[in-house]
Amino acid sequence: MTNTSMALLTDRGVLSLKGEDAVKLLQGVITNEMGLLETQGALHAGLLSPQGKILFDFFVTKGEEGLLIETAKSSVASLKQRLDMYKLRANVEIADVTEKYTVAACWGGPHAPRRENSPTIGFSDPRHPELGTRHLASLESEWHCDSEGATPAPVDAYHAHRIAIGVPEAIRDFKLGDTFPHEALYDQTHSVSFEKGCYVGQEVVSRMQHRSTARKRIVPLVGNVDLPTDSPDVLAGEIAIGSLGSVAGKRGLALIRLDRAAELTAKGHALTVGGVAVEISLPDWVSFPLVPPGNTVTSP
Repeated sequence: MTNTSMALLTDRGVLSLKGEDAVKLLQGVITNEMGLLETQGALHAGLLSPQGKILFDFFVTKGEEGLLIETAKSSVASLKQRLDMYKLRANVEIADVTEKYTVAACWGGPHAPRRENSPTIGFSDPRHPELGTRHLASLESEWHCDSEGATPAPVDAYHAHRIAIGVPEAIRDFKLGDTFPHEALYDQTHSVSFEKGCYVGQEVVSRMQHRSTARKRIVPLVGNVDLPTDSPDVLAGEIAIGSLGSVAGKRGLALIRLDRAAELTAKGHALTVGGVAVEISLPDWVSFPLVPPGNTVTSP
């Protein structure tokens, strides 16, 4: 049996939303459908700019007295400010409760999202089943997966696991305020609903979906040796076609122009990062092709 690993994610923070209008508030501004909380316990989503770019990236789940948002610790204050701006007269109390919780990820073996009668808030990572579960523990909590024999692991082990699956993470793999949801694979990781009503930036996201205009995507790269961590440009020959994000040994995630990659590699230009030869290794769980629709690629 595969052992369960558990890593503390010390760069994550938590917001609390209490009040009868909390669900309604988020339903009107985030990319995903709040009704998912009733069927899967948590959701992954973003809050966009009016131009359709991701300003904040987070998980939403139910807490003891309302909703909890888990996001990058560096984004907590600005996300609270943004939600306070949107709430207007809504009956919602928004608070930074980062100091009350420790966030952990568990993967690789048996681990229940929630344990009966435990104060720990746990949920399956909705982006991909192999990412396992996430847990928000307070000082009064006992870790779910720890009680089931989980082995403590460094945070780098968690990110290596995430990179191997091909799931990007905000800040590490894409810039907040400068990335469209399709580029960050929101349409692949169940992070955006194309059925719900209006939310901030929806028109842009809907247009990209129905016109298949996403030229840039985050994709895994595999090198012949370990990838550099200080050479972000991905080159096709001498032409920059993207930027490298997080790295684990020979594997990394990069936001690249797929159309340019297909065009230039067809002409014989090798892909490199910091002088290291790389290849795109598209995961089997994504539905988009390496050559975007509407692009014709011919060899020289």
